[in-house]
Amino acid sequence: MHILVIGAAGMVGRKLVAALAANSQINGSPIEQLTLVDIVEPAAPQGFAGKTTLTAVDLSSAGAAANLIAARPDLIFHLAAIVSGEAEADFEKGYRVNLDGTRLLFEAIRLEAKHAPYCPKLVFTSSIAVFGAPLPETIGDTHHHTPLTSYGTQKAIGELLLADYSRRGFLDGIGIRLPTIVVRPGKPNKAASGFFSNILREPLSGLEAVLPVEKSVRHWFASPRAAVRFLIHAAGLETASLGSRRSLSMPGLSATVDEEIEALRRLAGEKAVALIRFESDEAIAKMVAGWPQNFDASRAIALGFRAETSFDEIIRAHVEDELEGVIRS
Repeated sequence: MHILVIGAAGMVGRKLVAALAANSQINGSPIEQLTLVDIVEPAAPQGFAGKTTLTAVDLSSAGAAANLIAARPDLIFHLAAIVSGEAEADFEKGYRVNLDGTRLLFEAIRLEAKHAPYCPKLVFTSSIAVFGAPLPETIGDTHHHTPLTSYGTQKAIGELLLADYSRRGFLDGIGIRLPTIVVRPGKPNKAASGFFSNILREPLSGLEAVLPVEKSVRHWFASPRAAVRFLIHAAGLETASLGSRRSLSMPGLSATVDEEIEALRRLAGEKAVALIRFESDEAIAKMVAGWPQNFDASRAIALGFRAETSFDEIIRAHVEDELEGVIRS
């Protein structure tokens, strides 16, 4: 099997590639080739015996998508996007990367099939940002899209394109709406949701973190581990079971910022919690106020998707994967 990962240098992309390389198979099929793509050249995976191709390219640039698809990968993970805060700050860049790049990829697949039959499996990472206030207390998969950010709008359009190109038989697509992923390793990024990770990651490393919203704010979360599991499970799912609704809200954990902090207190103590400093940011608070808080993910759960059920689990996963025993509970 030949797998193309677009967005392979991102946090989730790196972890997905590491999992694929470590197993050398996906859902029972041996992986013979990995093509890894991002705006910067991705790192080569360790321990992978098959062929690896590393490419630095902007998917939205002329001819980029067609060049990638010319090799006819069997399975495509489309993770590439700029994050919410950056898409809001730079309107043109957000639509060029998040929308134009996606459509050019889908079109390249459609046009490639004119030479000979071709219909790859494609896993598209969408977001719970496709939903915006006013919202019910719990959001089901059939709730209509009402995004309140440019990023959410771009992802919602991507979902519609995925469904239509799948309906027409150009590709076999499945979209997974990721919860906010915490704890994200590395340094803070431009995502408006980044503080959810910052207030855990920095204190766990002995650094100060800023909390820009009230502790009562509730949101929907999953770990990077869960995100990788979602992607791999989606790749093996028989999409006939999805019908015309090709995108799924992934399972996760509904929790408040205060519940996040209390989990941090249980695992790392008062010293870590004391490093969190409240500093109100009206722009972030306004954006967060329109975000979803809770989901009914029963459709995804029935199809075998799984996530954490407590913030303690989420923090433990970060400690095990990133801090390697620095904190012991």
